[in-house]
Amino acid sequence: MSGNGQLFTVGVDVGSSAVKTAVVRMPTEGGEEVLALRTDRIRRRDLRKVIAEAYPLALSQAGIEAGQVAYAASTGEGELVDFRRGHFYGMTTHARGAVFLDARVRAVLDVGALHARAMRIDSRSKVLGYRMTSQCASGSGQFLENVARYLGVSLEEVGTLSCSARSPEAVSSICAVLAETDVINMVSRGIATADILKGIHQSMAGRYVKLLRAIGAAEAHVLITGGLAADAGLAEAMRESAGGDGLGMTIHTHPDSIYAGALGAALWGGFRHRVLERRAAAAANREAP
Repeated sequence: MSGNGQLFTVGVDVGSSAVKTAVVRMPTEGGEEVLALRTDRIRRRDLRKVIAEAYPLALSQAGIEAGQVAYAASTGEGELVDFRRGHFYGMTTHARGAVFLDARVRAVLDVGALHARAMRIDSRSKVLGYRMTSQCASGSGQFLENVARYLGVSLEEVGTLSCSARSPEAVSSICAVLAETDVINMVSRGIATADILKGIHQSMAGRYVKLLRAIGAAEAHVLITGGLAADAGLAEAMRESAGGDGLGMTIHTHPDSIYAGALGAALWGGFRHRVLERRAAAAANREAP
């Protein structure tokens, strides 16, 4: 578990559309190493079963066994993670995961299936302020997935198509239902798929940039995390929106951005485990004759 300076921890980020699992080795001297990352789509399956099946597969990928895991932590909707030792709030884990992926980060935009949240953080990943989108789903990954399905493209194609747009078509409403009606009308008018997607990205980007500005991140180094972090079209639209508003923020993604929550849970789990070990050792010393 933590002998010979080795500490293996697992983070499980349970979202509304996917379960992300991260396995991390945390040597005593620092220099954390990611051993395994995996995503398991829920797709109407029993969530507890998805989690239970993903865990041993992630351990196998990392080359370790369950008995070697010192601390397994959940985040997101983690009450169904039966093997967890602890749970961490999503903002805390995304902040920690973001700083692990890019030490320059001072603001995080977590875009999930149902909502988006902007967080301003310090160099130690402490959350200094945050804002979230409203309950309306048009600022979420689920909305974009619904639109992509209607347009007959996969989520993996959305970013590339959006970046190729020549004449983006604006979405007139931030309401998910009305926005989807807009899309139907655009298709009937023969608007190109790329231009529709770019217009949607621009609408979403404008809302996200406002969130970041509201938390005081107008000049910050921003990392996009969550399920839409791999959407190059969204990142490009956000850069354009920030530049158009004259803001100095720099907006980035990372190849492992979608795993920020799971990574943060694993890293915080390791920290908590070591704190508990030190407390136990101190208590044992006090009780020793």
